[in-house]
Amino acid sequence: MKIVIGQGSCGIAAGAEKVRQALINENINCDISITGCIGMCYLEPIVDIYDGDSLTRLVKVSENDAKAISEYISTGNEELIKDLKVSEEDKEFLNKQTRIALRNCGIINPDEIEEYLQAGGYKALKKAINDLTPEEVIEIIKASGLAGRGGAGFPTWFKWNAARQSEGDEKYLICNADEGDPGAFMDRAVIESDPHNLIEGMLIGAYAIGAKHAVVYVRAEYPLAIKRLKRAIKQAQEKGIIGNNIFGSEFSCDFTIKAGAGAFVCGEETALIESLEGHRGMPRLKPPFPAQSGFWRKPSNINNVETFANVSWIILNGGEAFAAMGTEGSKGTKVFAVTGKIKRSGLVEIPMGKTLRDVIFDIGGGIKNDKSFKAVQMGGPSGGCIPAELIDTVIDYKALGATGAIMGSGGMVVMDESTCMVGMAKFFLDFTAKESCGKCIHCRIGTKRMLEMLERITKGEGKEGDIELLEELCYSIKDGALCGLGQTAPNPVLTTIKYFRNEYEAHIKNKKCPAGECSELIEYKIIADKCRGCTLCARNCPVDAISGTVKEPHIIDTAKCIKCGKCYTSCKFDAIIKE
Repeated sequence: MKIVIGQGSCGIAAGAEKVRQALINENINCDISITGCIGMCYLEPIVDIYDGDSLTRLVKVSENDAKAISEYISTGNEELIKDLKVSEEDKEFLNKQTRIALRNCGIINPDEIEEYLQAGGYKALKKAINDLTPEEVIEIIKASGLAGRGGAGFPTWFKWNAARQSEGDEKYLICNADEGDPGAFMDRAVIESDPHNLIEGMLIGAYAIGAKHAVVYVRAEYPLAIKRLKRAIKQAQEKGIIGNNIFGSEFSCDFTIKAGAGAFVCGEETALIESLEGHRGMPRLKPPFPAQSGFWRKPSNINNVETFANVSWIILNGGEAFAAMGTEGSKGTKVFAVTGKIKRSGLVEIPMGKTLRDVIFDIGGGIKNDKSFKAVQMGGPSGGCIPAELIDTVIDYKALGATGAIMGSGGMVVMDESTCMVGMAKFFLDFTAKESCGKCIHCRIGTKRMLEMLERITKGEGKEGDIELLEELCYSIKDGALCGLGQTAPNPVLTTIKYFRNEYEAHIKNKKCPAGECSELIEYKIIADKCRGCTLCARNCPVDAISGTVKEPHIIDTAKCIKCGKCYTSCKFDAIIKE
C-alpha cells in the first residue's frame, strides 16, 4: 500500500505539507510519497491511497484527518474516510478530459527520475536520436499539426525547420516558461509535476534543430517549479541524458535555467531574448527572426512549456495520432487554467473542437452558487471576453479568433452576473499599461489614456463620445504598437464594447453599474418595511453612517457612506438594497 500526497503549489497552499507531516507522525506502515498537481485545484489537499491497482482518492484533507486515514489503512474500515472520498460527480472532472501534456501530472513523483522512466520517460528521446534523423523528427512534428501553445499558434515544425536550416555551428533552444497572464498556471503545473517531460521535449527539439544549448526562461515567482526543474536536470545529467554523447550518440546538449523578473512583455520571444542576454526586456524589430538571429545573435528557437510537453508523446505515438484529435485547423489537445466564478477550478486538457460549454458546464460544473453565466475571458490580457450567447463556440484558433478573443496560452476566467464588464476591461488595461515596456509610444501612452478613460467611466464621470474615442484608441494602438503585447492590449476593451455596450452606456448616461460592482456608482438604501431595527448594520458600519433606535427602521446617511457593503452583507432580513 502507498500514500501519495498532491504537492503542487496549489496543494501546498491548501495545507498539503501539513497533511504529509501529520501522516508521517502517525507511523503508518506504508510508503508516503508526493506528486504534483493533478488539476483538481478546487479539491486540494488531495491524498491518493494505492493498494495494488486500486486507487482511493481523498479530497479536502486536513492534518486532523491523519488519524482516521491511519486507522483506515490498518483496519480497512471505509466508514472512517467516507466523508473524504472524492464524489462520483467530481470524478467526471478528470474522466471527461484527454491528457497528453498533463498525462503524468498528479501521478508520478516529480522529484524521482525513476518514476518518470517507469512511465516510459526518455524512450522518445532515445528513439529520436537512435532511429530518426533531425529532418525525420521535424516531419513527424509537421504531421502532428502541433502549433505553439504559447498563444500565437504558429506551426512548431516551421520554426524548428527554420532554425535547422540556418547556418551556424552554435544554436540555442529556449523554453518560454515566463507565464505572465493573470489566472494562468498551466506551465507552472507542468514543471512542478512533470519536469522530465519538459526536459525530454526540449532535448528532442534541440536534436532536431542542431542545438547544443538548451535554456529554460522561467518566472522567479515560481520557486517550486525552479527547484524541481533543477533537481530533474541534475538527475538527467547523472544518468547521461543531459550532457555529452547522449545515449552514446554524437548528440550533446547542456541545460541552463534563467529566472526572469516577472515582466509580462518577456512572453514576447525577442523581449525574452533581450532579458536572457542581461538587457531590459524590450522587443526587437523583426526581421531578423530568432531562427536566424536570436540569443547572442545565433540561430534560436523558442517554444513554451506546453508545446514541449507534447513532443515526446508525439514521437512515441506518431504525428498522425496527435493530428487525429482536434479540428482541421487546430490539432491535438489544449490545456486550460479555468478560474473565476466556476465550481470546479483547475487544469483542464481537452481535444480541440470541444466547446466552451463543454469546459465550463460539463467539466467545470457550472457557475458558483448557481448564478447566471455572463462571459469568459480567453487569452488573458491579450484576449477578449466571450459572452454567454456564444457559449457553444468551438475551441480552436479560428473560431475563438472570430469572437474577438484568442486561444492564448490557455487562461480561462469565468464571470457571472455580478461581474462588471467595464470593470473587467479596466482590470486588464491596468495590467497591460503597467507591464508595457515603454519602447513604443502607441503602447506606452495609448494604454495609459485608455485606462484613464475607463477609470472615469467606472467612477460615473464618463462623457458622451467616450465609447467612440475608446474604439478609436484601440485601433490606433493595434496598428501602431511594436510587439504582440501592445497590438493585443485593446482586445478586452473592444470585446466588452462589442458585446456589452449597454453596460458602458449605463455607466456613462445613467451613472449606474448594472452589475452593482463599481463602488462609486452604488447606493445603499434601507427598506423601512423590512427593517427590524436590530442595529446589526449600524454596529458593522465603520464610519457610523447608519442611525436609528432599537426596533425602529434605520437610515443610511449617503453623505457619510463609503460604500464598503458591510451593512448589506450583515443584514439578516434583506432590508438593505444595492442600487
